[in-house]
Amino acid sequence: MRYIGSKILMLSNIKNVIDQNTENVQTIADVFSGTGVVSRFFKQNGYSVYSNDSLYMSYVLSKGMLEMDNPISPKLKETINHLNTLTVENAKWFDINTAFIYQNYSPNENSKRMYFQNKNAIKIDLIRQEIERLKPQITESEYFYLLALLINAVPYVSNITGTYGAYLKFWDKRTYNSLVLQETEILHSNVNCKCYNMNATDFAQQVVSDLAYLDPPYNGRQYMPNYHILETIARYDYPQIKGITGMRIDPEKMSDFCKKSKAEQAFRELLTNLNCRYILLSYNNESLLSTDVMSQIIQEAGIRQTFRLFEYDYRRYKNKIPNNAAGLKEQLYFIEKKL
Repeated sequence: MRYIGSKILMLSNIKNVIDQNTENVQTIADVFSGTGVVSRFFKQNGYSVYSNDSLYMSYVLSKGMLEMDNPISPKLKETINHLNTLTVENAKWFDINTAFIYQNYSPNENSKRMYFQNKNAIKIDLIRQEIERLKPQITESEYFYLLALLINAVPYVSNITGTYGAYLKFWDKRTYNSLVLQETEILHSNVNCKCYNMNATDFAQQVVSDLAYLDPPYNGRQYMPNYHILETIARYDYPQIKGITGMRIDPEKMSDFCKKSKAEQAFRELLTNLNCRYILLSYNNESLLSTDVMSQIIQEAGIRQTFRLFEYDYRRYKNKIPNNAAGLKEQLYFIEKKL
């Protein structure tokens, strides 16, 4: 999934910093988990992971892929196939009037929005409603795994350039594809992992870990407006929506870490409340807070002589080629926390 600030190209650097600067780290708290890429990487490397994000769609992605540890059963494979073969004709229970995605995000008599072709909007509603109908018959892990498969499938048929802040005014070729759930391999491990859907500061106060990894928002782009449709598919809560893009009315989901006037205080409060031995924070040199300010904030929360700042040339995910024209650097701030 294309996701703002994805750290998929930074995983080896993150591992190197942990390996070279810490001792006896067994548990890691991923405070802003996003799509769960870093959390799954930590699990793959033998750490017990506490994964958190305030967006429910991110919680679903992590819970569906991180907490699930058993092999995919033949019965679950059958369920995935069943979901993929759902149609309006064979789902006799389906009422098009309850199809929230179709009614609001594809062209019809009620909506002019062009996020999805009609066939895929209806398929999203069919699968999402059927997963809810199956909930009493499957395990919690299987429920979230199926939801995660759906959320991961949606971008491949979405009429967008990368996020859901706007839709294209013409149909991109990907939108003509049919929505299909793709079975994702489960990462097996002997470690325990747990996922949370909390405000970052509340999570910091509640969870104790050896190391806290933070990948906060870097700029003023709020995540909820950019992923509002995926959030709605995950929740399927028939929210009030507004505007040309049909955005959710969720003012409480606006992050202080994206606000220039509030980011500094938000970081101070968060870092102070972390219950861990080490802090590792991802940022870049063109973020809301300057390198000097972020360095000062993180040193206030830790033992100054253990502070380290690592910088790497920024690479665009699309082509994986360093892009140094603007001098953009990915940063990893490391410090040992004050006890």
